Amino acid sequence: MPTTPQYLVEAGQPARDRETVLSLWRGNLGQDARMTAKYEWFYLRCPHGEPLLELLLDVPGAAHVGTASAGRRRLVWQGRELRAGVLVDLAVLPQHRSLGPALMLQQGLIAAADQALDVLYGFPNPKAAPVFKRIGYAQPAHLVRYARVLRHAGYLRGRVPGWLTKPVGWAADVAIACRDAFSRLRGPSLCSAWADQADARIDAVWAQSPKDDAVMAVRDVAHLRWRFDESPLASTRYLLVKREQDRALQAWFAVQRIEGTLHVRDFWSVDGARGMAAAHVGELLRAARKLGCTAVSVEICAPDAQRAGWHAVHFVERGRRPVFMRWTAPDAAFASAPIFLTSADEDE
Repeated sequence: MPTTPQYLVEAGQPARDRETVLSLWRGNLGQDARMTAKYEWFYLRCPHGEPLLELLLDVPGAAHVGTASAGRRRLVWQGRELRAGVLVDLAVLPQHRSLGPALMLQQGLIAAADQALDVLYGFPNPKAAPVFKRIGYAQPAHLVRYARVLRHAGYLRGRVPGWLTKPVGWAADVAIACRDAFSRLRGPSLCSAWADQADARIDAVWAQSPKDDAVMAVRDVAHLRWRFDESPLASTRYLLVKREQDRALQAWFAVQRIEGTLHVRDFWSVDGARGMAAAHVGELLRAARKLGCTAVSVEICAPDAQRAGWHAVHFVERGRRPVFMRWTAPDAAFASAPIFLTSADEDE
């Protein structure tokens, strides 16, 4: 006689299975109110389509005990739009947490993606790397975190005697601010302004910028409004960098301030995939300094050319996370193309 399986994976529907998913998240993923707000935004109002949703059924108990999802994303490569899914919100009830159930959920997402998407990608914990490689993911790159210190007193704490922290920090702040100001004088004439929402000017920058050979997410105003402006999870502002003579938009940065650090979640410029110009990043530093920020950080997965402008104004690496991808057609030309990702390409 055939044995009854312990678990089965079923395709879910975000609208129908809302309460089931929220019950599985409760106590397992973040604060309940925050996750409920995320569900309404990320699962029910995504303009790119409903996420792929998988539910794990405990057959003997006749109850769902786990869930995993892939949120929809639009990627583009050489003018061709690609359908992508970002891996999110894996949750399994404590009494069912073993490799088998989690693996089944991931395999269910892969089966669904083979029918609906061109690629699945994610940023799992490095300890999970062997599991992801086992089920067919490749690790083509890393999402690297870069930072630039603006206020040095806190950074120097523990590195120099306590009585020297403030005077040495102040001297470093002044010297580096003068260096940045001198670099600005030598560059193009730019100005910047803050905006609370994305507007149509961003579309023009995206449409006219070179994309080269990189696979990247579509960064038009429709996406930014959903990803940032409508998100209930964080408050985002945009720094708009303009040419001083005619106020034409040259670059933008989507940023979130957490305590003293200005975190760049996304960015783009007229230079496109060829790299953010050092002068544009310099405007970001100047604006952050005016706000009184102690540091600026950014996460980037990109070819060397895209990172060059950040390096030129002395951003240094502070950490990295592996990026895993699984292409439905691994032999296609786009599957081996360079990749451009930022922290905006995650789920929140």
